[in-house]
This record gives sequence, C-alpha cells and structure tokens, in this order.
Amino acid sequence: MREPEAATIYGKVRGIQDHGINIWRGIPFAAPPAGERRFRAPEPPASWDGVRDCFAYGPVCHQPPDRKGTRFPEEAPVYDEDCLYLNVWAPAGAESLPVMVWIHGGTFLTGAGSQPLFDGAALALSGNVVVVSVNYRLGPFGFLHLAPLGNGYSSNVGLLDQIAALEWIRGNIAGFGGDPQRVTVFGESAGSMSIAALLAMPAARGLLTGAIMQSGPSQAFRPEQGEAVALALLAELGIDRANAGKLLELPAEAIMEAAGRLVQRLTGGSPAMIFQPVIDPLTLPEEPIRAVANGSAAGIPLLIGTNRHEGHYFFREDTQVPAIEESLKALQQALGTPDLSGLAAHYPANWEGPAGILTDLFFWGGAIAFVESQLEHGSVYMYRFDWGVEEHPLLTRAVHTAEIPYVFGNMSHLRRLGLAISPAMKSLSSAMQSAWTSFAHQGSPDTGKLPWPEYGLTERATLIFDETACVVKDPDPEKRRLVFKYIS
Repeated sequence: MREPEAATIYGKVRGIQDHGINIWRGIPFAAPPAGERRFRAPEPPASWDGVRDCFAYGPVCHQPPDRKGTRFPEEAPVYDEDCLYLNVWAPAGAESLPVMVWIHGGTFLTGAGSQPLFDGAALALSGNVVVVSVNYRLGPFGFLHLAPLGNGYSSNVGLLDQIAALEWIRGNIAGFGGDPQRVTVFGESAGSMSIAALLAMPAARGLLTGAIMQSGPSQAFRPEQGEAVALALLAELGIDRANAGKLLELPAEAIMEAAGRLVQRLTGGSPAMIFQPVIDPLTLPEEPIRAVANGSAAGIPLLIGTNRHEGHYFFREDTQVPAIEESLKALQQALGTPDLSGLAAHYPANWEGPAGILTDLFFWGGAIAFVESQLEHGSVYMYRFDWGVEEHPLLTRAVHTAEIPYVFGNMSHLRRLGLAISPAMKSLSSAMQSAWTSFAHQGSPDTGKLPWPEYGLTERATLIFDETACVVKDPDPEKRRLVFKYIS
C-alpha cells in the first residue's frame, strides 16, 4: 500500500492510499485548545520536524457519550480537549481539484468529522473532488457566550475553529491536490446552521466560494440569551461572575457534567439548543439571515434544502411523546415562537402534529426564508429529499439526517441499519453525489442527466429527490403561505 506524502506550512504529513484515494487522517489545524487556550480563539498548530504519520483520526471533541453507537458504531473514540484535527480524501494524482469541506451536525453538542458516516472516499472518487472533514469545539467548550465576562475569553469559538480550518485549507490544500480558490462548504443540521453563520462572519470572507446547507436554517441567540446560559452554567459549577477565570482550572469532565445537568433543566428533553451561535460584536455581529440579506454572502452560490419529514426524527410514535399541549410548549421554547396554537390547528392532534410543525416551520420555512435573503446577491438552488424505505422503523419517512449516506455514497451505513441496498437507492445516491460535486466544480448543481434551474420567487423551482428526481414548481404553496405567517 502506498503512503502518499504532502507538505504543509507546519511540516510534512504521510497518509495511505486505498482504492485510488489518498487519505490523511488526524492532521492538526490548530493548537490544542486546552489550559490557557480553553474558551479562547484557536491558535495555529506547532510545527514539526520530519514526516508526521496521519493514518488515524484525531481525538473527538468533548460531548455526551455515544451510548447507542449511532455516531461511532464500531469503536468508541477518544474524547479530549485536544481535538482540532481535520481529514483529507483526494483522488490519487489530484491537481487543483475543487475542495468540499464537511461541517458535521449534532445540535452543536455532538459529532465529529471522523464519524464513519462521513468517510469522504466515495464522494471524492465519484465527483473528482478533494473532501475535507473537520472537528470543532462543541457544547460549553465551543458555544458559551463568555466574551462579556472578560479574562480574554471569546464567544463562538466553535465557529472560529471552523474558520481556522478554512484558513488552513487556504494555505495548505494545494499540497493535497486541492484548489484553494474553489472551496465549497457543506454541512447538515448544526453544520448547516454553522454555514449560515460563516456566511455572515467578517473573518470568514474570502475563505469559501460556495455553500451547501442541508436541513439547518439560520440560528443564533441574542446576546442576552447567550449570556444567561453562560451565567447559568457558572452557577451550576458554583462560580460567580467575578471569578469566571476559574473556568480554566476545572477538569473538562466537571464542565461537561454541569452542562448536561443544565441542558436537561433548561430544555426538559425538548429539541431546544442551549449551546449555539450567539450575536457578538467581535465574531458574529449580526443575525446571519439579516447579514446575508444585507449582502454579506454576495457572489457565493447557495444550494439549500430540507427533508420532507425532518420532525419525525425528533417525535416518534414508538417513543414516549408528551401530550400535544406540552409538545407545543416545547416547540415554542425551541423555536422562540410565542403561540403556535393557531398553526397547530392545521396539523394532527397527536404526535405527528409537533413533528409536522417542526418540519415545516423551523426546517422548511427557515430554509425558504434564508433563500429569499440571498436571492438578490447570488444564485440559489433548492431541493427537498422525499425518499423513504418501506417498513423500516425510522427511515420509512424522509427524516432528519436521512439524506447524508446518499450524499456521501456510504451505503454501508444503511446496511448497518438493516437495509438491503436496491438499484433505486444506488441511483438516488449517484444523482445526489453528481449534483453536489457539480456544484463544487461549477457553482451549479445542474448536470447533463439532471437539469436543475435556479430558485426564484416566481416559480420557486425545487428539485425533489425521490424514486425519480424531478423539478417541482412551488411545492405545497398553501402550506408555505401558512407557515410564513409564523416566521418572524
């Protein structure tokens, strides 16, 4: 097996070659954010002599353990504050290929670029692109609004980690066969929400040339919301505001345990996220959707979409679901909407009601609102993923996350879920991979086999991915108009 080498400005790295793909795992793109660097903006990594072996993934950022094996089904990873690593998949012999940078989801609390589901080999090979996946600090370590407390603390450091990875890519990816002038970020759920924020952040300008947002709209706390969460966590740790510097002295495990208690107390198990981007003058000065409407992402093509049954991932018939009144209260808390009773009257009065509202109001409505904010500033393409597999306990509907294995071409993930891979599933995956990589190559997902017109307010052309892919003009217009009455 060949061991390809690549040069970075910090030193040389050695990877492996497998089935025509060069793979480097666990490349540090920033210094370990521990000790005095905890809760602070990332710093460049230290240089090294010789050639660094990059055969294995780096540690995963601290997060609640993966007890069900959904993120890491084969082997539990190492969790550590020293977690700012990225991974590269490049076709052997690659030269100046488009770069696709994956930002994982997980409610800003879980996940890693090293999850098997996100293996980039199939996508790199089928689309002739360089794929990069990144880690970023999560939960209290990445999304605690600490800047107002002083002590040199920063806010939105998880987003700053993503920017540090993009800066590393700009300075180093040419050595791996990538073109630093053609960088498309793509992400799902919190990864997509991260991209919305990146499109608004002054520090990210010039680092990306395209964006693909899967199932995650613009999302950010107001400063007072972020500060309230930070102070609540300090209180949970027995620290007052004047002694916030003690956060640097505590074991990481103590902070995670306190964060777990706080999440449960503040959300009660609802889909609300207490750790998320926050409006902050030094890092994210404006709500992402407003910044984009004002031209912060001008000239950047956008591909954005949702799954038809997103909410059925969070509300399921076979799990304990609160009464409809309690579910609506939880949704109101999660979405920041004062009263959903009028909207709820248009949905079933059982567990499927909250599932549908979450799908339509937060995911679909939020995506359309973001699309409309960018229309005057760049080309936009919209999709909806409708594919479901009959008689599967979860994937019978197009739930949240269901599109990811098709985008990456990782059918092994579906086999682990007990599915037999059909020709239709392979065809769907091929169509999505072709569209995604076409977007990376030319700024448009339109392919010879799959024409895809831009989205506009007149026709609202939306590519529906199902047993056959087709363009539908303004799908569900009456529901769209209903939902928009509740979008602030």
